[in-house]
Amino acid sequence: MSSDELDFHLYDLEPADAASQHAEEQFWAGDFTVLAEHHTARDVSRSFVVAHDASVTWGVPGEPQICAIKVARDLNQNTFTFESSYHSTVSFAQNWLVEHGCPPEHLSQVGDDFIQPADALTTQVEQKLRTSGTRYTVLDSYTSDYDPCETWTLTRDSSAAQAPIRIFLEEGDFETHTYTTREGAFADESAARHWLDDRNGPLPNPPGDGRDTGAARTRAALTRSAGASAIPKVGLDTHSLPSPGPTQRPSPGRSM
Repeated sequence: MSSDELDFHLYDLEPADAASQHAEEQFWAGDFTVLAEHHTARDVSRSFVVAHDASVTWGVPGEPQICAIKVARDLNQNTFTFESSYHSTVSFAQNWLVEHGCPPEHLSQVGDDFIQPADALTTQVEQKLRTSGTRYTVLDSYTSDYDPCETWTLTRDSSAAQAPIRIFLEEGDFETHTYTTREGAFADESAARHWLDDRNGPLPNPPGDGRDTGAARTRAALTRSAGASAIPKVGLDTHSLPSPGPTQRPSPGRSM
């Protein structure tokens, strides 16, 4: 399977349940760009895919655009099951697939054609999310196509003794073809939403993190003064960044 063709090879198989039948009927492969994938070939063969759904950009502004897909084919029974879940970023989609049976090492990378992590901290945060199990409960998320070009995910950290509300903020830099992911910690949801609304300071580091906030403060000031680039983010330059085009558009409905 290549990154420009999403084919689960279900032609000779029947859906094992009503949910799988509905998922197959609603699925339009042309809307998806594969970002990461893993396949197994046994009596029950499985496909695990992380893909960007371009059709979401025509719907409600801010909706998550990254789809995690699991397909299991029972070749002895000639049936298949089809499950999917939408997420704000690739790492959250990978987490869902790991929880649904995919070995984490097989989905840890996206192709070199896609936008890449800018630094070691981004890789570290994403690895934590990918393998965190059910640690983080997603409370809300928002994907911004333009100005600013970012995605944030508001979560509750069940393992945090202090500041249990966490924001994961992903920002793209199209000049360097990279993106950063950062984690911020807040005492409660109200404080987190206040920061998202005002952006009046750097993203607060998690307790005990020890990172210098000076660089974060400088980046925040530069972002506010310069504004975000309006370069499209889909096609072969997509990671978990949103799709191009205006955020307010007629909605034909989600394809899956």
